[in-house]
Amino acid sequence: MIPDVDNDSIVYLNGQYVRLGDATISVLDRGFIFGDGIYDVVPAYNGKPFRMDGHLARLERSLAAIGIKVDFQRSDWEALVQDMLKRSGLSDCMVYLQVTRGVAKRDHAFPANTAPTVFCMVSPFKRPDAKAREQGLSAVGIPDIRWLRCEIKSVSLLGNVLAKQHAVDAGVDEVLQFRDGFLSEGSSCNIWVAKDGVLLAPPRSNLILEGIRYGFVEELADQAGIAFNARPVSQQEVDAADELMLSSATKELLPITTYNGKPVGGGKPGPIYAALRAGYDKAIAAL
Repeated sequence: MIPDVDNDSIVYLNGQYVRLGDATISVLDRGFIFGDGIYDVVPAYNGKPFRMDGHLARLERSLAAIGIKVDFQRSDWEALVQDMLKRSGLSDCMVYLQVTRGVAKRDHAFPANTAPTVFCMVSPFKRPDAKAREQGLSAVGIPDIRWLRCEIKSVSLLGNVLAKQHAVDAGVDEVLQFRDGFLSEGSSCNIWVAKDGVLLAPPRSNLILEGIRYGFVEELADQAGIAFNARPVSQQEVDAADELMLSSATKELLPITTYNGKPVGGGKPGPIYAALRAGYDKAIAAL
């Protein structure tokens, strides 16, 4: 039994709905042996999925990128997400989808005629509290030492785990990672930089995982009349930022008000964050 986990919750595993506590896979599953699989997370508010199309499109891109073929159409993924939400009875929650290459004899090369392992579960999550929204988070900068295919939402997350543990050990909320002197992303989030009224973001590339909130925040900036520029952002520009923010499915959009032990801008959330946050909340309320 795993503490703080609802082992009686219903999960989906290879076509069957079973108790989480009864769900098992082979130790030869390539997701366990090699981290050979992908995943995605669809957030839901009041039991309604948020930006699901974007999440499922990224799921399909990641599957294609590593050559896993699943007998699921987009409508099948949508039906699974909706069915799992209904079965869970949860309000604010996240639907976790994972697909691995399946079970095979341990060998690095792709096995032939192996059925993928498809898993789905729903877990509650707490929306960011007033303190995080109104006072902001703390972060430090670290080198990005991960592989060069960060655009794939792989279950091989050791680099991200080590980055997050660096934040924990440093007593901060998050890290900002830099590759060759330029901003990439956080441990599990996209990073936004505001300077002189312009919202900056690292460009979409293989060096970052394009969060579904990436395009959403771009939309929010356009709606608020905020100039947006996706381009390489140097470490010096981050150091001199007027505002820093992060975004992810469960953290939504939050300000970073302390970076490397120093206040960002005035040390409190700024006007660009406030405008984007208002748009974000409006979109959730529209559900």
